[in-house]
Amino acid sequence: MISITNLSYYLGSRALYDNASLHIKPNQKIGLIGLNGTGKSTLLRIINGEYQPDGGTISKAGDVTIGFLNQDLLSYQTDDSILSVAMQAFARQNELQIKIDELLHQMDVNYTDDLVDKLGKAQEEFDALDGYTIQSRAEEILEGLGFSTDDLHRPLRLFSGGWRMRVMLAKLLLEKPSLLMLDEPTNHLDLPSIQWVEKYVQNYEGSVIVVSHDREFIDNVVDTIVEVSGAKLNYYAGDYSYYMEEKALRNEIQKGAFENQQAKIRQTERFIERFKAKASKAKQAQSRVKQLERMELVDDVIDSNARVNFKFNFSQQPGRHILHLDDISKAYGEKRILTHSTARLERGDKVALIGANGRGKSTLLRIISGSEPIDGERILGYNVSFSFYAQHQLESLRVEDSMLEELKQANPTKSDGELRGVLGCFLFSGDDVFKKIKVLSGGEKSRVALAKVLLSQANFLLLDEPTNHLDMQSVNILIQALQQYEGTYVVVSHDRYFVSQIANKIWYIEDEQIKEYPGTYDEYEWWQEERRAQGLGPSKQPVDNSKMQPATTQVPASNGHSNGKAPNGRASDDERKEWQKTLKNLTRQAEESETKIAQLEERKKRLEIELADPATYGEDKLMQAKNDEYRHVMAQINKLQDEWETAMLEAEEWEKKLA
Repeated sequence: MISITNLSYYLGSRALYDNASLHIKPNQKIGLIGLNGTGKSTLLRIINGEYQPDGGTISKAGDVTIGFLNQDLLSYQTDDSILSVAMQAFARQNELQIKIDELLHQMDVNYTDDLVDKLGKAQEEFDALDGYTIQSRAEEILEGLGFSTDDLHRPLRLFSGGWRMRVMLAKLLLEKPSLLMLDEPTNHLDLPSIQWVEKYVQNYEGSVIVVSHDREFIDNVVDTIVEVSGAKLNYYAGDYSYYMEEKALRNEIQKGAFENQQAKIRQTERFIERFKAKASKAKQAQSRVKQLERMELVDDVIDSNARVNFKFNFSQQPGRHILHLDDISKAYGEKRILTHSTARLERGDKVALIGANGRGKSTLLRIISGSEPIDGERILGYNVSFSFYAQHQLESLRVEDSMLEELKQANPTKSDGELRGVLGCFLFSGDDVFKKIKVLSGGEKSRVALAKVLLSQANFLLLDEPTNHLDMQSVNILIQALQQYEGTYVVVSHDRYFVSQIANKIWYIEDEQIKEYPGTYDEYEWWQEERRAQGLGPSKQPVDNSKMQPATTQVPASNGHSNGKAPNGRASDDERKEWQKTLKNLTRQAEESETKIAQLEERKKRLEIELADPATYGEDKLMQAKNDEYRHVMAQINKLQDEWETAMLEAEEWEKKLA
């Protein structure tokens, strides 16, 4: 179907690919894996025709169609409803529907045999293309990806970036290209949606290439692994588990070949050194020199499975009881998260907090940390000290500090050697440790922030989506670190393999209550299957599909009435006009904020490019100025995002009142 032969592609002087080859077969499901920065996304863009290779050929069958889901789609916005956007996948059916409507309109005023014939042909083609089912198919996929029925007719621009990405994924799935390329499709999905996409890809009739750091997702959907390593595309005919076994075997064979060759080289070099000066052996010595020059060297095995050996020291040992949440309630306006709920954490609990987006997982994590106001009581146990990791906290890293300096701030008692050892566990070696935070990628900053949390001497950790932006090797390092951690933690994650390795209890929010399963994730999954088989599955509590972080503002009352209605319970025409005016103003505020955010995001991107330029960070004053501007831009973006979310939440409440 698609053949890649002797592909070469250079990023500056560095070869991402050097004479790499791959053949993509019909109906093949490929998992494209490799460390961050090895060129996985670049390969997808080369296949898609966005990037031109520096060498080699890419041959495609004439009837091949390609659908490409990538992070650039996050920026797509329109006033069209998400259902309309998804149905853009049916280009020919949409054309025929317009034609049929026009013909029917013409026949109302001018009924002719010619029009009847045209209408019949159009309807016949429309029916052959299953045109009468396109809306129901689009609705099914959108709802499978987590949208409610009410969401389907809301404009795409009202949704956050992650939810817009889901709409674009739905459109791609409906297009059914012969090759579907998915770049990190699980990044913006919650667990139920990941499982739904899994089943869809498993049954997809075309070929699929998926880039993902979610090990279980990869294992469940692919039949082939292609590893990007050493500027080559290494092919493994099996799933990820097979790849792990086969790679270990290949490494063992390669290691043996490397050691044998090195022994032969040493033996040959000793012969040359011993006899090069003897006339009787000079010819043989020269022959051995040429033999060494012609020898094709076998590379040593690079062990990508880093082993971690952390020694965690607590500043103080906690008591038996870590945390007690007693009769707590939490709501945002009319949206209730928790109602009179109770939960306890004991020393040594390793809790994974899982579930669909909108249930309140991150809110609960903030409640546990004490940063979220609640009704009820939060009681922290004796000698408990906690450290909180969340994505937004990456911005708290001091950009002018080196990695080593950042870790020193987290734990001044550690020597530089010990801190370098920790950074080594997180894949930073040699002079990397002196790199300043400002030149690091998002994934590298995540690893530094996680290392700081683990070094903090806290006996209680709160981790919100810690595996985001981490490749599989980094996730494996985090797993090992948490397995060695003797304290208590609560982790929010949608990565099932990660959760299965680090949790001894599962928490989930159901019926506005914190519920606990006292076992591992695999045991929890078995238990849920048993419940579903007995008709005792989770209640059909509606998930929050606002797709936005809740704001703390309340919907204002109207005309002095606390419920926004006239005393007789019915809204008057004047009241409804006021409500519509309020809704219009809120929508305008949100749109203005969104426009400003888009402009600032563009400035942010340009600043990041400038900050990564050696010409910039080689000049201290220029670097400081750019850095100050970057912080200012980030502060403005965060402020505007808060304003946008507040306006959207309030607008949603007014829409409900007007419905």
